[in-house]
Amino acid sequence: MKKTDFFKTSMILGAGALFLVLLQSSCVNTKGKDAALISTIITTDSEGFVQKELPYDFNALEPYIDAKTMELHYGKHHAGYTRKFNAALAEEGIETDDIYEIFSNISQYGPGVRNNGGGYFNHSLFWNFMSPDGGGQPEGELLEAIEDSFGSFDAFKELFSNAAATQFGSGWAWLIVDEEGALQVVATSNQDNPLMDIATVKGSPILNIDVWEHAYYLKYQNKRTEYISNFWNLVNWDTVSRMYKDFV
Repeated sequence: MKKTDFFKTSMILGAGALFLVLLQSSCVNTKGKDAALISTIITTDSEGFVQKELPYDFNALEPYIDAKTMELHYGKHHAGYTRKFNAALAEEGIETDDIYEIFSNISQYGPGVRNNGGGYFNHSLFWNFMSPDGGGQPEGELLEAIEDSFGSFDAFKELFSNAAATQFGSGWAWLIVDEEGALQVVATSNQDNPLMDIATVKGSPILNIDVWEHAYYLKYQNKRTEYISNFWNLVNWDTVSRMYKDFV
């Protein structure tokens, strides 16, 4: 090999190796960030995915969400999703405990995994996005990002509330960090979420609200917009801000 050819080849291989190292490093760092807070919320044991205890009592969110709704929502609906999700994973022979991997391949699985996996995950986040000491507005980096993305915090609240109010039938509204690192408000039907490969807009969730009727009907009946308005009194901005920092 000529000396010039040797140097050219070495430079090409060296650049390729450097690119591969940077790519691997990027993937590892992103994965590590993604898992930081969610990994404390989404956990597994020998029997599968775990429904963790609520971070507050059933009556802690009153008067905005009543104790009876919380008891049924957490104790019946979320518990049912958790149980059926683990059963669906076992039935399909899915052994991974990586929730990201499951959702990124959700189109390959049956409705039992999609519906119950979403129900398990979406609710697990939802409880942690609320607090009896919540409300107000975020501070620091998150507030700046919201104002940059939506113009103002009030404009964001209006957009998010409208997405939740106009979601036809059952579903969720979300604030996400999209694949470009920008904030977006999206809505999903049923128990779908923005991590799933079938999502129209994909991204990492940092806030959600449940607009299935079981989330509000005992107290609010058909007044979904009143439930959404009161939700802002409960938002745990500390958790949302920590989640945001995990994903950017």
